[in-house]
Amino acid sequence: MGKNLEHSSETHGKTPGKGKQTLAKRVREVLLAFGGEAHRALVIEQVARQMGHDVRQIPEDLQHALILSFEENWRDERRRAAYGFHLPFGEGSHRWSVRVLEGATVH
Repeated sequence: MGKNLEHSSETHGKTPGKGKQTLAKRVREVLLAFGGEAHRALVIEQVARQMGHDVRQIPEDLQHALILSFEENWRDERRRAAYGFHLPFGEGSHRWSVRVLEGATVH
């Protein structure tokens, strides 16, 4: 049986937004593991797998949270620089990538 997002550590942090930061870090790690670029469906599937979900039935709230996490970080210039998130084919594309930026660290 899959885990519910509501009960995972991704949504229960001491500060608001901590869960989103954790999801963004997971997305970044998966993108780096895939060589820096992948279709978002593949990234979502891999993150869900790492979290112990059955990838044949990924919870919609997890999918939405991952997409929102990427988009929010991509749209914010400071966070985009920290995570290196990039849309190689422009806005509206489902191809996600991460740029490895010298000196940029994600805390």
